[in-house]
Amino acid sequence: MAKLYLKYETNTLKELPVSQGGIVTIGRLPDNVLQIDNLAVSGHHAKVYWESDHYTVEDNKSLNGTYVNNQRVAKVALKDGDTILIGKHTVVFKDEWHEDAREVRHAAHTPLVPKIDSTVVLDTKKAREMMAQAKAAAAGQSPTPAPGTPGSGIERSAAPGKEIVGTLTVLEGKTDSSLYTLNSKMSVIGKSAMASIKLKGSFFKSPPDVAAIINKRDSRYFIAPQDKKAHVSVNGVQVEHQQELAEGDIVEVAGVKMTFGMSQ
Repeated sequence: MAKLYLKYETNTLKELPVSQGGIVTIGRLPDNVLQIDNLAVSGHHAKVYWESDHYTVEDNKSLNGTYVNNQRVAKVALKDGDTILIGKHTVVFKDEWHEDAREVRHAAHTPLVPKIDSTVVLDTKKAREMMAQAKAAAAGQSPTPAPGTPGSGIERSAAPGKEIVGTLTVLEGKTDSSLYTLNSKMSVIGKSAMASIKLKGSFFKSPPDVAAIINKRDSRYFIAPQDKKAHVSVNGVQVEHQQELAEGDIVEVAGVKMTFGMSQ
């Protein structure tokens, strides 16, 4: 997650996260997300927000101007470590996920067919088994577990040379597939062309470009919302920052309901 650090000389006064889909307004008046109580700062001086595939700072026609790395700007893309000068204060932009973000931006320029690295449709038999179990679980039933799943009596272990990976089975909502495996270090959920799990939305409502991100760390998976309008929840509880996923969790993103599982 990206963050803004408000500084005066060498002192850090405030630390503020910046979410994709959110807008951080900066100015002297108290209705700003980041208020700087200084006469050199205009009432609504500037704003920082996510735009397409990067964060942007934009000046709001302020009296004294907005400077990025000592250059006056009207609007410019931000990079990790950039320093924004507003009045006598500085705002340091830090993108803690910039390595992963570069990976996603690279994926956006990579041919999308076939999307083997990011989404792999499982074989038909396995898909039918997992979807039947997922739908039964969502309905509150207790289906007979498939071999290798918890409660089946047969412990699952990875075959030599094979890795156990996470899966998402779609229960409700429109996506470009009904079943995914999460092979990549980062899987994007949204309507963007770079999304691994692409949300379709409806005629009346369009999902965010990047609604949520699932990070893979070794054999563990963590979901983090990227847009407040996406309403990301796990087992009916809204996710505010980041949450680890467990097998059988019901994940909902922008009205699309999926169940998380593990497969070889």
